[in-house]
Amino acid sequence: MPAEMKVLMNHIYEFKKGVRQMVLYTFNKKYEVFVTTRLQNQNIPYVIQPVGNGSLNLFFGRKECLDAIQLMVTKPLNQLSPEEDFILGAMLGYDIRLQCERYCERKCRICKQAQ
Repeated sequence: MPAEMKVLMNHIYEFKKGVRQMVLYTFNKKYEVFVTTRLQNQNIPYVIQPVGNGSLNLFFGRKECLDAIQLMVTKPLNQLSPEEDFILGAMLGYDIRLQCERYCERKCRICKQAQ
């Protein structure tokens, strides 16, 4: 099994054990059938979005989280507003202090550009 798929298996394990409510995993499109089959067989809800360069972003986890993702993440992740980026990071379980720092840096950068 390729290392890339071993990482996915670990994410699935953590989700099923309740360590994570939602996961974001970027992978090569050539594994799409394997990935979707694996998630479907385990009844894990997911959303896939193209990234470009033959890669896909896979969000999987609790249905409520994925419903929010589908409403919020309607463009490439690097184009999210500071607020959307903050919410996404919080939903993914990233360190909240670091998310606050990231938000402030991004927001201040936008404010400076507008001046």
